[in-house]
This record gives sequence, C-alpha cells and structure tokens, in this order.
Amino acid sequence: MDWNEIQNFLSNIVFGILLITMIIYWVNLTLFRDSILLTQTGKFSALIANLLLFFILASRWIIAGYFPLSNLYESLLFLTWTLLTIYLYIEAKTNSKLIGSILIPVVLLINGFANLTLSPDMQKSSPLVPALQSNWLMMHVSMMLLSYATLIMGSLLCILFLVLCNNKEVNFTILETSSLPLYNIMLNYYETKLLSPSTEISELGRLKLLQSLDNWSYRIIGLGFPFLTIGIISGGIWANEAWGSYWSWDPKETWALITWLVFATYLHARITKGWEGKKTAILGGLGFFVIWICYLGVNFLGKGLHSYGWLS
Repeated sequence: MDWNEIQNFLSNIVFGILLITMIIYWVNLTLFRDSILLTQTGKFSALIANLLLFFILASRWIIAGYFPLSNLYESLLFLTWTLLTIYLYIEAKTNSKLIGSILIPVVLLINGFANLTLSPDMQKSSPLVPALQSNWLMMHVSMMLLSYATLIMGSLLCILFLVLCNNKEVNFTILETSSLPLYNIMLNYYETKLLSPSTEISELGRLKLLQSLDNWSYRIIGLGFPFLTIGIISGGIWANEAWGSYWSWDPKETWALITWLVFATYLHARITKGWEGKKTAILGGLGFFVIWICYLGVNFLGKGLHSYGWLS
C-alpha cells in the first residue's frame, strides 16, 4: 500500500467520522435537552476528523514537496479542514450545538464530494503543471481557500439567523450588552429553550440568541474578507508573472470579483450605514451561494485560464 492509498483510506475514515458526528449532533438537537455525553462525543469526533485531515495534508506536503493545494481534491480537503478548525473554535467559545448541526453536514458533503465523486487519478499527488510552479502557489491559493472557509461559515450563520427570525425584523436596541460581551454568550441555553416544544423562551432570550448569531457572522465575515482581498491581489500578481496580464476576466476571476463585491457591500452596510439583523443577514446568505459558484460552479464550464482546476 503506497502513500496515496493510505491517504485515501484515511480520507474515507474522515468521511465516516463526519457522518457519525452529524448523526450525533442531530440526535442531540432533537432531544430538546443538552446531553453532555452526546455533546462531548460530537466535539471529540469533530476534533479527530480535523487531526486526521491535518495529517493527510501534512503528509502530502512532505512527500510531494509542495504545498498540497495543486488540484481540486487537495483544495477540498484543505477547505474541509479549515471549516472544522473554525467551527471548533466557535463551539469552544459559544458551546453551541445548533451551529454544529448545520455546519457538519456541509463539511460532510464537501468531503464526500472529494472522496466519492472525484476519480482516483484526480486524488493522487502529481507533479505540478508549469502554471503552478511558482512561489505564489501557497500565498494565493491558501488565502483564497481561507477566505472561502471563513466566508462560508459566516454566511451559514446569516442563513441560520434568517431561519430563526422567521423573516421578521429584529430590534436589538432593547438589549444591554455592555456587561456581557457577545462572544461570551452561551448559545446552547437559548437554543434549547427555542427548540423545545415544552419550554417558552422569553423575548429577551430570543434576541440574545439572534444578536449573538448576528455578531458572530459579522466577525467571521470581517475576518474572511481580508483573506479574499489578499488572495485576489496575490492572484493578479501571479497572473502577470505567468500570463503577462494582471486581469483577464477569466470565469474564476470574474466570480471572485463578484464574491468580493457582495461581501464588500455587506461590510459597507454594517460599518457605514449601521445595518444589522435581517438586512445584512440577507446579504450574507446571498454570499453563501456566490462563493460556491465561484469555487465549484465555474469549474463545470470547462474553460478558462484556471483549467487545471476544472472537473472536465
């Protein structure tokens, strides 16, 4: 058994662990009460999957001799690992089981697509094509994938906000948050109250839950946007070195610009216009779909300067 087979085997184990983790989170969510055993088991399973993904990526880096972001399979594994890392941090801060219940299925789908859809040849480490033999590979691709992961996470929280607010406007002005930083709010308590059919949640508790989700989505998107900006700029510099032009309106470049504009609008609305709640959540939720078009959707076109990333 060579290293490619070992790595693929471990990746399949990650898929199985994520599937079990998703079931654990969903069962815990439907119990309408916090099961400490299930909560800790879910966290531990997510951590094990994260460590296995890190080992796979690190071993590919050592064996192949370059940062493992040269093809679609490696980028999917890196995206999965980054999403899990961000989630584990947020869960440690918020003790939320609801966020894990919506994120783990997304991570499972990404990992499943990498393992079950891509052919074995696409999963193997191979020598870099000439266009990728550059020091800009790590800078550009890692920044883009870090931005995808953080923006996907923030956008998912925006979508969760829209679901929980029932398409109603939310007024946060009645909340006094000066004595309790939002990142210290324990989401799990209010989630249990909200999801339980036998317990009524107060309006104050519902607002605290929604405001915490709103704040976390803003903070995460605010982190991902600079990554996206750096990724686009470094990609332009790399494109000038490789192709003699900073910008060619390649499908990937065009949708990266659209993604940047969507989240720039989100941040502009929050920072300069003072928007929050439902209006910004709609912008963030739109960004979720734009990211996937940029990352995978244009790959089905089968054309463009980024041809090494196409599925065809």
